[in-house]
Amino acid sequence: MTYPASPAPQPDTPQSQIRPPAPAPAPAVTQAAAGAPESASGPVAGPACPSLEDRAVGCLVGAAVGDALGGPVEGWTPEQIAERHGGRVTGIVGPFHADWRTARPLAPYHKGDGHVTDDTLMTHALVRVYEKVRDHLDAYAVAEHLVPDLIGAPRWIPELEAEALPLHRLFLAEKWLVARLHYGHVDPREAGVGNIVNCGAAMYMAPVGIVNAGHPEGAYAEAVDIAGAHQSSYGREAAGVFAAAVAAAFKPGATPASVVDGVLRLAKDGTRAAMEAVCEVAGRYGDFEAALAPLRTAVAPFDTVGPVYREPSLGARRPSRLHSIEELPIALGMLLVGAGDFRRTVLGSVNYGRDCDSIATMSGAIAGALRGARAVPAEWGDDVSRASRLDLRAPAVALAQVAREVFARDRQRRLDHEHAFDAIAGG
Repeated sequence: MTYPASPAPQPDTPQSQIRPPAPAPAPAVTQAAAGAPESASGPVAGPACPSLEDRAVGCLVGAAVGDALGGPVEGWTPEQIAERHGGRVTGIVGPFHADWRTARPLAPYHKGDGHVTDDTLMTHALVRVYEKVRDHLDAYAVAEHLVPDLIGAPRWIPELEAEALPLHRLFLAEKWLVARLHYGHVDPREAGVGNIVNCGAAMYMAPVGIVNAGHPEGAYAEAVDIAGAHQSSYGREAAGVFAAAVAAAFKPGATPASVVDGVLRLAKDGTRAAMEAVCEVAGRYGDFEAALAPLRTAVAPFDTVGPVYREPSLGARRPSRLHSIEELPIALGMLLVGAGDFRRTVLGSVNYGRDCDSIATMSGAIAGALRGARAVPAEWGDDVSRASRLDLRAPAVALAQVAREVFARDRQRRLDHEHAFDAIAGG
């Protein structure tokens, strides 16, 4: 699919372990880490092309920043967000309700003030699994390593402002992993069947894209396997497509349009149809304010949750070949609207509302991978790192090293296969 050129960018409105108590965090990003900045809409190429490590930092820091910016306005409409904040959100904001400890339906979570949510906690947990296995993962790795990580040791939970097991912060769809795999001993490849279908598996698949950097097909297949332990249907499909989008963003010369075109070739069923519908509309806009309502209209026929986010329909989150999660198509749409510029992409995702922390996590990861660490505003990264008591860089640097090791293993495996096949075929 080819998308019409977006209008000229308009300026936005101004404005590997968790370690409590808070350390002095390393700078989350370095603005000049990869050379002179490129244009807002053009590909990265030549000597300024970010390194694997730099793109990995941009990806995971970008995901965490998007998560933290979107958290305090998650579940609300664009109109409610604007009313609460006197206009569009343009950076880190406080909780939607001042009495967040008791306000329903959010209590007891301190969403806002730079706190990451379960999207980032799960992403970093998956990074730790990669650090331990140091190879490709599958559904069995979820059972053998990810679940024990979630229930085995307390960590600092920013939204609870306390040490707790990560399990205690997870939504029910993620607690399902523990119930099915730790207590139920279900075959990991089938454990996701029966869970509600949502973005729970997709939201933390950026590490899969990094390990398969430049190889969207490999990222898709690996994420679909991993997500089988967590989700089924279009939730599992979205996990594969999001990982593929991150992997595609690592390609030299990648652009938002090339990322979308690449993953559309992999996407199936309602996920593909929703992406096509949303991205076709997104290609007409260069300003997220004008795109908010049209993007929602485009994705609505594929979204099972319904028009009122906190009052899902009876058919919500059930398996279907015709439907899609809302978060991934909108994230890709905002990537096109923002022409890959991190601020415009992520702020569009945040102000969209609904499940905007996960939308901004996904779009922030892809935008960060496209342009590297310098794409992410340093003040946002520093503030989120400090507020969440979380080193945002270390997991990305560690994962990049794992990716190098996995690539070397893949190369040797491929050579071994070539030699074996030559012998078999008599070549």
